[in-house]
Amino acid sequence: MTAENWTPDSWRKKPIVQAPAYRDKEALGDVERQLAGFPPLVFAGEARKLKRQLAQVADARAFLLQGGDCAESFAEHTPDNIRDFFRVVLQMAVVLTFAGALPVVKVGRIAGQFAKPRSSDFETQGKKQLPSYRGDIINGIDFEAEAREPDPRRQLMAYRQAAATLNLLRAFAQGGYANLEHVHQWTLGFLKDSPASERYHALADRITESLAFMRACGVTAETANELRSTDFFTSHEALLLGYEEALTRIDSTSGDWYGTSGHFLWIGDRTRQPDGAHVEYCRGIKNPIGLKCGPSLDGDGLLALIDILNPDNEPGRLTLVCRYGADGVEKHLPGLIRAVEREGRSVVWSCDPMHGNTIKAGNGYKTRPFDSILDEVRRFMAVHRAEGTHAGGVHIEMTGQNVTECTGGARVITESDLTDRYHTHCDPRLNADQALELAFQISEGLKKGSLEAGTDASAVAGL
Repeated sequence: MTAENWTPDSWRKKPIVQAPAYRDKEALGDVERQLAGFPPLVFAGEARKLKRQLAQVADARAFLLQGGDCAESFAEHTPDNIRDFFRVVLQMAVVLTFAGALPVVKVGRIAGQFAKPRSSDFETQGKKQLPSYRGDIINGIDFEAEAREPDPRRQLMAYRQAAATLNLLRAFAQGGYANLEHVHQWTLGFLKDSPASERYHALADRITESLAFMRACGVTAETANELRSTDFFTSHEALLLGYEEALTRIDSTSGDWYGTSGHFLWIGDRTRQPDGAHVEYCRGIKNPIGLKCGPSLDGDGLLALIDILNPDNEPGRLTLVCRYGADGVEKHLPGLIRAVEREGRSVVWSCDPMHGNTIKAGNGYKTRPFDSILDEVRRFMAVHRAEGTHAGGVHIEMTGQNVTECTGGARVITESDLTDRYHTHCDPRLNADQALELAFQISEGLKKGSLEAGTDASAVAGL
């Protein structure tokens, strides 16, 4: 059923923030008309499948792993980068599944994560002031007037890059690359001597032994699809609403509206105004959606947003992505959990340990300490254990590349190391080694929860 008084363009009548100022309105309209005639990037049936899997997370029968680039760039769009990112996600999922005896729902910040909200409309370097970089779908990162001018034609480039990325990801997920018999082959070369990689190979050995036993019993990758392929979904922040509107389509089987730019769209902490354009757009599409929850959101405010975004209390529809910083979890999270539990709302609780732990290093580089990231996840899980609720997932900014953007980790990156391979177009990301280490640390919390609740061995199928 279509949301009341909603159309794909009803957001245009609402107040909007974080919107780029396009000078050439005629060119913008032409681009949006072109996009409206393009094929969908994802399909309603895929979004419904993700919603069913997220309903399992809401019911404490699965775990959500959501991660990827802070902001995708046109310059780094290579098959190797996509493959390496996918390999790390597979490794993390194996670690989390094996520890928690829970299926892991894999959602990438990819094939659409091109736009970024900014704290200021302008950036100043020396005496020069220019519009802020808002992601490759809007303007360029070079600090030059021409590059920083919002260009609507970039939306066409973003669409084509997203389509190519999705094509490769579908091939990896369904074409045999995700086969569990290849579990040892997913390790990236530069991880060869890392502590996380050593732990991973020990775990992979145990999985290989289990597969050999299953093969002897007649269960192989040829007879069990769950062993040779996996589901992988895409997500991004629904920030550039003209682009989202152009890719909003009616599903022929249900008559419902879906955003077809990605399977899972989320509303940012800066754009979650109840009467604002971004909430208005997201309330009408039937995709699973996310809501970033920062320190300024209290229980009553959250319930008001839930009433708008998930009035039918549909399991799997709404994921609450909490971002406080390690020191703010105990102050803010319990009140939200209690409000949601009191009203009997079905949500997925996920932890974003990245955005609240961003600092500026002594050398001027923006970074995130690994210890703070890990501390926020641990506190998030501990609060949920205390409240008797399910810490359902994590939402991290990461890459398969060997970057030096976040400090710390088992192979310690210091502030002085940040200059070595600081490649991000926006915020600092965990590198592959740090991401895998984080998965092992989270797995300890999942293992503790599974030991307390009891495990079901059948849940391990379908990594």
